[in-house]
Amino acid sequence: MKKEIKKRTAALHNLGCKVNAYETESMQQMLEAAGYEIVDFAETADVYVINTCSVTNMADRKSRQMIHRARGKNPAAVIVAAGCYVQTAGEEIKKDLSIDILIGNNKKAELIPLLEQFFADHAHAVDVIDINEGIQPYEELTLAKTGEHTRAFMKVQDGCNQFCSYCIIPYARGRVRSRDPKSVYEEACTLAENGYREIVLTGIHLSSYGVGEEFGLLELIRMVHEIPGIERIRLGSLEPRIITEEFVQQLSGLRKICPHFHLSLQSGCDETLVRMNRKYTTEEYAHSCELLRGVYEHPAITTDVIVGFPGETPEEFAQTKRFLERIGFYEMHVFQYSKRHGTRAERMPDQVPETVKKERSGELLALVEEQSKAFRDYYIGKEQTVLFEEDMQIGAKRYMVGFTPEYMRLAMELAPDEAASDYTNRLCTGTVAGVLTEELYLFCQTGG
Repeated sequence: MKKEIKKRTAALHNLGCKVNAYETESMQQMLEAAGYEIVDFAETADVYVINTCSVTNMADRKSRQMIHRARGKNPAAVIVAAGCYVQTAGEEIKKDLSIDILIGNNKKAELIPLLEQFFADHAHAVDVIDINEGIQPYEELTLAKTGEHTRAFMKVQDGCNQFCSYCIIPYARGRVRSRDPKSVYEEACTLAENGYREIVLTGIHLSSYGVGEEFGLLELIRMVHEIPGIERIRLGSLEPRIITEEFVQQLSGLRKICPHFHLSLQSGCDETLVRMNRKYTTEEYAHSCELLRGVYEHPAITTDVIVGFPGETPEEFAQTKRFLERIGFYEMHVFQYSKRHGTRAERMPDQVPETVKKERSGELLALVEEQSKAFRDYYIGKEQTVLFEEDMQIGAKRYMVGFTPEYMRLAMELAPDEAASDYTNRLCTGTVAGVLTEELYLFCQTGG
């Protein structure tokens, strides 16, 4: 009787942004295609893959912690560290004995051959290129399915040419490069055929997609818009300067576009923006918001803000806070400035004490809570369409939970005889009836 060969097991852990998450899921599909059984990261596995992040010092620390945690789970396992921390840590990471295989950015497609080579000769492997040497080709990674129920993220762009004075990402990801439109189209069609009704277009600097080419971001959006089965298109983070009158008018004619726009701000003070090497003024940013609000009734505008940037005085912070109050955001991600080795901001004078950063962060977090509630309250009594994703138990009642085009989270009570599967991945129209929990509002269906 032929002895059954046990499958090798693999566990993956992702740190960082949606681009990283896409790449992690792509590596998981490579492993599955190569015959690996995927297990939870908390379990004992033969191979652990950690897709690292380096956007802040905390991200570096978490990357190291997850690498060492994996080694602790199974000392005999093959530990693979991939991504941005690997790319930026230099010689330091090569000395970490917890790691067997190092894979830099633009080399993640080599995961399976590197594993096969390791199992053959057990030699420590390093596949890290100088990603800042010229313009690298776009690394083709693909997805046919994701861990999400209804929404699929699609990476269409990599790299960044902005060189903001605080940011390590251009050094981790290299120069701007765009995915071939044909590849985007084929993947979007596959995802639509597999039942995903919402596509999120994402990249390291999405606004740079196709820059200098005839086929730019608008053309890409129009192409995906025409694919049957896709009902919603959501855009990843955008540079404020891409929001021109023409861009907004073109978007407004595409019914599948979700009026949910993440416009990166970082500071509401022009002097701080100059030190950050951001390429716009607060008035230009405000104008972009006005353009969006001119064509969409009540768009969700979200942003990122850094507090405690070197040289940020109490008056500069006050200017930022006044600007945020003036614009009125649905959500803000507030970050305390983190010094990154190799960036210009690391060497700037007048570094802000950690206690001051924490205090300023607290002020802005209180503001965003207030603004977010005001944004959601606007919809009470108004008709909305929800794409349901999952069921949830709250007290003795069961609810289906999903998101509106503006990414507002709504819950509809299920009757005792209703199954969650009756609503999962379904678009339903109804009315926002009121507040269920602090961030979850009640939805009453009126149509489907």
